[in-house]
Amino acid sequence: MAKKIKRSKATFVTVEGLEGCGKSSVIKFLENFCKKKKLKVQVYHEPGSTKIGEEIRKILLYKKGMKLSFHTELLLYLAARTQLIEERLKKDSSEFDIIICDRFYDSTLVYQGYALGLGKIVKKSVDIFSLGIKPDLTLFLDVAVEVGLKRLKIPDRIESRPLSFHKKLRTGFLKLAKAEPERIKIIDASGSLSDIYSQVKEVLAQEKILPKG
Repeated sequence: MAKKIKRSKATFVTVEGLEGCGKSSVIKFLENFCKKKKLKVQVYHEPGSTKIGEEIRKILLYKKGMKLSFHTELLLYLAARTQLIEERLKKDSSEFDIIICDRFYDSTLVYQGYALGLGKIVKKSVDIFSLGIKPDLTLFLDVAVEVGLKRLKIPDRIESRPLSFHKKLRTGFLKLAKAEPERIKIIDASGSLSDIYSQVKEVLAQEKILPKG
């Protein structure tokens, strides 16, 4: 039987990637895998996971016919994140062993900062409104842009942006991974789900996130 790890606060794992990279499947696998190790797990998604965050999500992803300025988009993502941190994440950090989040501030740095060209203002905003919270481990699911987009069924407002936007996203994520190799681990998401899951388990073992056994 696996020995339970005693923690003063949860290990915070985020999952990032391009549209259609398989984040949802990986997060479900990761959640179940951790539970089999007898760990208490909490899962969030961004934007969302709070009542206010879910309303903001509707505006950001699903509202058609609304033209958001890039700066308004940035502020809405930041608002949803601070609500999640203050309402859920800070409290849950002492009650769970592992917290998994589908996207966090790396997405803001890449989507709004790099791909939309808002640059330094995004970096400053992220630093302020992450409220001191930083992931312990980030899994970046890397897949060719064209492959990811083909996997989408009904693209939302963000997913429907031009191919050039999505290519900038991949470049941005790879730059972040190169800048923070200790935290951000690249997972090749171009193959089968079983291959992706094997890579995830290998990273977890290397980073000693989970108990042995």
